[in-house]
Amino acid sequence: MKGWIAAGGLVAGYAALHRAGHRWGATLEELVSPMPGDDLIASPKTRTMHAITIDAPPAAVWPWLVQMGYHRAGWYTYPWVDRYVWHIENPSADAVIEGLQTLGVGDTVPDGEPGTAFYVVAGIDPPNRLVLRSTSHVPEPLRGRMWIDWTWAFSLTPEGDGRTRLRVAVRATYGPWFARPLMEGLVVPSDFVMAGSMLRGLRRRAEGRPTRGDRADGARRLANAIVEDERSATGTMDPLLR
Repeated sequence: MKGWIAAGGLVAGYAALHRAGHRWGATLEELVSPMPGDDLIASPKTRTMHAITIDAPPAAVWPWLVQMGYHRAGWYTYPWVDRYVWHIENPSADAVIEGLQTLGVGDTVPDGEPGTAFYVVAGIDPPNRLVLRSTSHVPEPLRGRMWIDWTWAFSLTPEGDGRTRLRVAVRATYGPWFARPLMEGLVVPSDFVMAGSMLRGLRRRAEGRPTRGDRADGARRLANAIVEDERSATGTMDPLLR
């Protein structure tokens, strides 16, 4: 009997996690509202929507958004995610970086080491919307046997009292048949952790209230930059710190 109760609890927990992965923070109205880049993937097999309200205007949120990326300003996710899941040694920034404020259609935003996953800017309208697109997010063991085409769209809408409603939507199509259980069974539930931590991290920074961990990451990032400068001066720069 206890075994059945435990199994039922696991199923219920997974169902809740899966639902949160599809729509964390989003209202019913937002779930059916159009997003920039919807036309790029007209008939998605998987669609998610996440949203958060930030106590800052879009113009103050945008600099934090546009600089995101692997070994750019990072993704503002939990430090343990960066270190132990993705093995990123250059943590997320705790400041706006002037050199990362310019993006244009066709530019690349890396999501991993050179030769791995990356996004291409498919649409951009500062400080209102950004659309990234990727066909490169296929796990290395499945390359040549699986394909994916997906968009990652960000919409910043001004609200009252100088606040911003930030919505983030994924629209994805993929194949062959085994890609669906992979996406729906693994990627969508894990997106609750990834998207939720990213949006919270972005909000903290845009609102000017970074945590002690955020500041520690910023300090570690600065230390990495010093190491990079030293290695560059001696011709031994580590490419992972670029």
